Amino acid sequence: MGIDINKIEKLVANYNEATRGQVDLKKHTYYAITWHSTAIEGSTLTEGQVYNLLDQDIPAKNKPFTEQQMVIDHQKALVYTLDAAKRKQPLTEPFIHTIGSMVLKNTGSVYNTVQGTFDSTKGEYRLLNVFAGARRFPGSTKVPALMKSFVVDTNKLFTEAKTFKEKCEAAFYAHYQFVNIHPFADGNGRTGRLLMNCILASFDLPVFYIFKSSRISYIQALEKACTTDNIAVFYDFIYRQYQKFLEKEIRTV
Repeated sequence: MGIDINKIEKLVANYNEATRGQVDLKKHTYYAITWHSTAIEGSTLTEGQVYNLLDQDIPAKNKPFTEQQMVIDHQKALVYTLDAAKRKQPLTEPFIHTIGSMVLKNTGSVYNTVQGTFDSTKGEYRLLNVFAGARRFPGSTKVPALMKSFVVDTNKLFTEAKTFKEKCEAAFYAHYQFVNIHPFADGNGRTGRLLMNCILASFDLPVFYIFKSSRISYIQALEKACTTDNIAVFYDFIYRQYQKFLEKEIRTV
């Protein structure tokens, strides 16, 4: 069964209507985004533990300190990114560097490589090559030029987007292409998802999360889209996640 984009657009309208006046909705959604995004990257904190940590500053018992720092860093990066979206912050490399530095503020490292030294806590591009399983990402020497092209291409999609579909796919493209470039030593998935939500928020569309339970399907969609050079495979997956999120939240409200 194909994606019904008109149905998703109607769900967005229903979501906006159902959530109007819900005072705690923003906080609930932000915390949920952080929980799902960090869980995809290996955090073992439960949703309740994330909520207590962020809302009441109560550490999660018997959970690694670095995972709790990951959660706190992500939440601060999320708030910064979405506040910038409200101001219609243009997508620039310095903006991306800032988001990357916030994501890894307390869990990043200084790397000494044959190409030089870089600090991931400052959002600096990697000077080493990275792999994910059998997947090899672009060589580090290609990253600066790829990121310049990424910013130009994404901004072009953003400024030309008029329909709901075009707006969504400008956001989804940013997510997909950023992760494929993998410009940082770590935090690329989290940063890519933040950029996607930044663009959605700039269009005044609801932000959402990739469900942690869909982690394997998410990785498979990224891999298949890349190996087949067919970004529609990834778009299809993300549209389904967006629909699932909207339906869940509408039911909850």
